[in-house]
Amino acid sequence: MRYRKLSLRRRWRKAFRKYGALVAQSVGGHPFLAGIAGTVVATAMASLTFLTLYDGRADALRHAHETSENLVSLISSDLARNVEIYDLSLQSMVDNAQNPATWHLSPALRQAVLFDRATTAAYLGGAYVLGIDGLPRASQNSDRNPVVPLSDRDYFVVQQRNPSVGLFVSHPYRSRWRGGNPSIGLTRRINAPDGSFAGVAMLAIRLEYFQHLLDRINTGTFGSVFIVLDDGTLLARKPFVESDVGTSIAKSPTFTTMAARAEGSYIASSAVDGVRRMFTYARVHNTPLIAVVAPSLDDVLAEWRRRSLIAGGLTLALGAVFVVLSWLLAFTLQDKVAAQAELIRLAATDPLTGLSNRRVLDRRLDEEWLRARRHGSPMSVLFVDIDHFKQFNDTYGHAAGDEVLTAVAECIASAVRRPVDLVARYGGEEFAVVLPDTPAEGATSVAEKIRKKVQGMSLFYGQSGHSSVTVSVGCATCVPAQGANASGLMAAADAQLYAAKSAGRNRVSAEV
Repeated sequence: MRYRKLSLRRRWRKAFRKYGALVAQSVGGHPFLAGIAGTVVATAMASLTFLTLYDGRADALRHAHETSENLVSLISSDLARNVEIYDLSLQSMVDNAQNPATWHLSPALRQAVLFDRATTAAYLGGAYVLGIDGLPRASQNSDRNPVVPLSDRDYFVVQQRNPSVGLFVSHPYRSRWRGGNPSIGLTRRINAPDGSFAGVAMLAIRLEYFQHLLDRINTGTFGSVFIVLDDGTLLARKPFVESDVGTSIAKSPTFTTMAARAEGSYIASSAVDGVRRMFTYARVHNTPLIAVVAPSLDDVLAEWRRRSLIAGGLTLALGAVFVVLSWLLAFTLQDKVAAQAELIRLAATDPLTGLSNRRVLDRRLDEEWLRARRHGSPMSVLFVDIDHFKQFNDTYGHAAGDEVLTAVAECIASAVRRPVDLVARYGGEEFAVVLPDTPAEGATSVAEKIRKKVQGMSLFYGQSGHSSVTVSVGCATCVPAQGANASGLMAAADAQLYAAKSAGRNRVSAEV
């Protein structure tokens, strides 16, 4: 078992070294991949972070929406319960007022019969039975004022004109009997025995009830919560602004959305103060009331923005550092690759002439020999030697000799145009040219072109018996066969070079 574990570890290490080397080689050969990869990784990390932050924003909005829904439900439940209590009191008042026997009772007993349930209602401003003239026939607190009729109030007019209206919730008003106390009226119609209009049973509910209900709710710094009638009349609002109570928001885009559905949620700018809020609303069952909770988006997203600013800032900073380091690595690798390429080039290049050196010549010669043998194609080699170079060197010095070598190398390189051909310095004043897929005629033509180019150079010396620098060229061509090798072809070209020198130099000798 232990041996098996050690074997597995060795395999993993071997695989890691193998694939790590492949990755290093790939990156090393393409240094900018490190910068690009670092940029891609940093971008991906930043994108994932920002997507997570965006999801956090959605979570914050979703949590605010759920909280608002719960608050709206609590407000609606409280309103519905209290309105139901008020309505039960009104129905009792209507039933007793429509009973003729009630009006034959003593005033004290009649008051107890008519307003027994109403006395327990919270935030009740007053309970009244109004006659057909709008004057009170009975009052919970016996504070009737027959001089001031209420026949012009909307809660009276609606009941007077519509026998089937049922429970009616009035618009806000200031009481004429209770020192201008702001209230709304809840009324039901009282009918005579023949069904005609006989008056109104009314409960005056102080607006304090609605405001007290809203004051208990925490809406944040810029949030809002309010209760509005279904025609857009504002009953209460937090933050409280007294002048807003009783105003209409019916024409605002925010209320238009509320009026279209029984409940919902949306984001919009408030028509009252212009703050952008999340409005969550619901109609109170069996009433014309709408409860709305509207936290400010700034309050909802404040904590998310704080976290996002920290996380986003750190992500951008770390990503930027990662990208910079990646590109620094890329440029460093580029310099390293360039240096390695230069070393390789120097290792394969003759430092004086800039031509390929003997090592490259030997490798390419073997490669081309094998390729020519596979395809059965001809292959030619040229040997080029500068005539009387030793005498020139002794007379004019090595510096002048180096100039001649460089100039001759340029002539040879300019005469050999094909990319597949190779020009190399063989050693001393000798050069070799490898011409793949070239028959003897072509090789001789190239050799002659080299000889003429060198002869045409404007380099002169006076003690060699010639007026300019010249070269002798030996040519050898063959179709490689099994059992032979490239060294034989080189030896044949070398032999032709000596033949050219023996024949008087400055000439081309080719194997026939």
